[in-house]
Amino acid sequence: MILSVEHTLDYHYSQPVFLTPHYIYLSPQASPHQEVRSYRLDINPVANLLFKNIDVEGNAQFIAYINASCEDLSFKATFEIESNPANPYHFIYFPFNAEKLPFNYPEKEAILLHPYLNQDGVTTLIHQFSRQIASEVNWKTTDFLVRISKHIKESFIYEKRLEGPANVAENTLLSRKGTCRDYAVLMIACCKAIGVAARFVSGYCYGSQLQAHELHAWVEVYLPGGGWRGFDPTEGRIVDNHYIMLASSAQPELINPITGGFRGSAKSDLKANVNIKKL
Repeated sequence: MILSVEHTLDYHYSQPVFLTPHYIYLSPQASPHQEVRSYRLDINPVANLLFKNIDVEGNAQFIAYINASCEDLSFKATFEIESNPANPYHFIYFPFNAEKLPFNYPEKEAILLHPYLNQDGVTTLIHQFSRQIASEVNWKTTDFLVRISKHIKESFIYEKRLEGPANVAENTLLSRKGTCRDYAVLMIACCKAIGVAARFVSGYCYGSQLQAHELHAWVEVYLPGGGWRGFDPTEGRIVDNHYIMLASSAQPELINPITGGFRGSAKSDLKANVNIKKL
């Protein structure tokens, strides 16, 4: 299927401001089953300088320098992507013992996966919760990932929060509520607690009423023999061709769609909207 996406972010300032450089993560990533057919990024006021980079984790990054005073700032990313169906479970664990938890990554992979295995945010309570879920599925790796995704969706209350960082994993576990980014951070901590490398992903989910007009967040885990595989604790399912990735990172705050600031004492307001259509 071919999906058309339009994502707009409009900032309004209470008085004219001067902008600092803005870092932009609004470019869809191609994959073995997805091809980007067209892409356009519009910025108003027009950037005096616009650099296209690849960041430290391989994500497409724009840096915009706008040397003008303004009260309004807008970004609009428009693109089409061809997304072909694929079975997300179609892989074989290798080494074979990785199909049961806990397992050890091959040494060469473990070195590269270190940022996605650190224990930041992994508390005693997170460990206990993760082990409980793992024991319910007899410590089977895939079943653990599916079960924890479904558990968060079915047992937690979803709430919208347009701005601000993701909450600490333990706080989300205790409150039993949060946004998609809160759920992703919680699941990442649970995966790390059990020895599975995990990272944060931002993008879009086509076909979900909950995410129809918003940026979405989910989790990717690295499975020996299977590579990076996505799981969505907000929707409670494995990621398929209805998902479009923008960026992934060991540190969620590094891949916000827009990161930047301004000089001045103005107050700012943000309005954002996503439209996804099947062509």
